[in-house]
Amino acid sequence: MKPTLREPAPFAPELNALLERRAARVREKPREQEEEFLWVAEFPVGEETYAIPLEALRAAVPLKMVTPVPLSAPHVIGILRFQGQIITALSLASLLGGRGWREDPAVLLVVDPGFGKLLALDCERIPKPTGLPHPLVEEARARATGAIVEITLPGARQVLLLDLAQLMDRRGGSEVQR
Repeated sequence: MKPTLREPAPFAPELNALLERRAARVREKPREQEEEFLWVAEFPVGEETYAIPLEALRAAVPLKMVTPVPLSAPHVIGILRFQGQIITALSLASLLGGRGWREDPAVLLVVDPGFGKLLALDCERIPKPTGLPHPLVEEARARATGAIVEITLPGARQVLLLDLAQLMDRRGGSEVQR
């Protein structure tokens, strides 16, 4: 005898209505919350906290995937293969003007700085996603003159937001200005 598929027992009408309301609420995107925050990947560099826009982050991969390149520039760690591409791994501390690490970098952040080519930046640990209030970000961007935007959050916590395209433009000088 061939087994037959049974239809699930129907829910009580009030339970079904409740589930439909919950599903509709989940499908809705809270517009005001999306517009209130700039979502970033936050990570430490030495004693400071840095961030990059979350949309620029493509992956976090182990630093051991890098192949050193002899006689390369001081800020170049090496190269690695990522999703079929060969990309350059750079020292973030070197790009930031020699700021030191608290611990040895163990992670590479694969990022898209906005000019069509991926690259990787070394990092102490995997970044955590954080929302920065848009009004504070815009106010700080208006004051910024370089690749680093200083944002002071409530509680006097400071996050340094990186403009990756400007940071990668090495023509402006060797030291990054805030």
